[in-house]
Amino acid sequence: MKGRKNPHPLTILSVAYPMMTIGRGEAGGSEEILRMIDARLTSSGHRSIVIAGAGSQIAGELVSTPAVNGRLSDEIRAVAQTQQLEAIRAVLAREPVDLLHFHGLDFLTYRPQSSTVPQLATLHLPVSWYPRDLFQFENIMLNFVSENQARSAPTRHAMPVVTNGVDLEAFFVTQKRGYILWMGRVCPEKGAHIAARVAHRLDRELIIAGPLHPFSSHLEYFTTEIESRLDEKRRYIGPVNGFQKSILLSQAGCLLVPSLVEETSSLVAMEAIASGTPVVAFRSGALPEVVDHGITGYIVNSEDEMAEAVALAGRIDPEACRRVAEERFSSRTMTDKYLHLYASIIDAPVRAGDE
Repeated sequence: MKGRKNPHPLTILSVAYPMMTIGRGEAGGSEEILRMIDARLTSSGHRSIVIAGAGSQIAGELVSTPAVNGRLSDEIRAVAQTQQLEAIRAVLAREPVDLLHFHGLDFLTYRPQSSTVPQLATLHLPVSWYPRDLFQFENIMLNFVSENQARSAPTRHAMPVVTNGVDLEAFFVTQKRGYILWMGRVCPEKGAHIAARVAHRLDRELIIAGPLHPFSSHLEYFTTEIESRLDEKRRYIGPVNGFQKSILLSQAGCLLVPSLVEETSSLVAMEAIASGTPVVAFRSGALPEVVDHGITGYIVNSEDEMAEAVALAGRIDPEACRRVAEERFSSRTMTDKYLHLYASIIDAPVRAGDE
């Protein structure tokens, strides 16, 4: 961070979505990004404090909030959000924090508005999922994770874009086994049921991997749309992480991303490409930014086209996929950008919407 006015090590307080833990198989994309930022801060000599669910695995200092168990209700969410705000206030009262970085969708419910500490919120999810007046709030910087997401924002003001990255060292190219893979949160908008329909249609082996969170809508979706489509060739194996995840991605014939929402990015698509595995994805949000059509996979417009593209996946060169990942998806590049963004906000705090 050359040129900083105050070149002392930074103390960054990162705040996760209160319903998730970090560093385990059930974590989502925002938790994984937070984990990589925390690791980079710590290895670079900065101080990283993370507020997250009990049991989270981080490199810096964990301030844990009670784990959420069982079905999630509005009452449980409200309690978790209150606990999150109390934890933030407690850290700010005892620590000289340089910047507060939010990662959760609901960060406005536990943002300490009276604090003078500079604040940043990364918008990991579609802009339409946040409150409509989000871009009018003062004293907080917002950043996007893709150009497509930035274009979707209802504001004429320029805001930073820090594209996501993945830990390239965790993924590798190996011999294919040929199964179709779907990996992510098992919920309606991620389209695992579409992957199952495609696999049945082609009579192909399918592995569905990822967490099933205790949201009522997610549990109902699994019961009504996924369970009935499982058999000896179509399996759900639950959440995966670490080496098991790397092996699944590397040995897959292709990864399906039949997302039904405007994706702001796709870490699992980046991880598959880093594993030499082609990605067949719907033309949804930022997915065309991630997948190079005909080079690292195929962008399709329908379930019919997805089925056709699966048959073409063998034409994609695994080594070419890996080269693209090394050029475009490095977590080091992403965390470099966050460190520079932190420095610019700390040195010259601005409010959201300022250019």
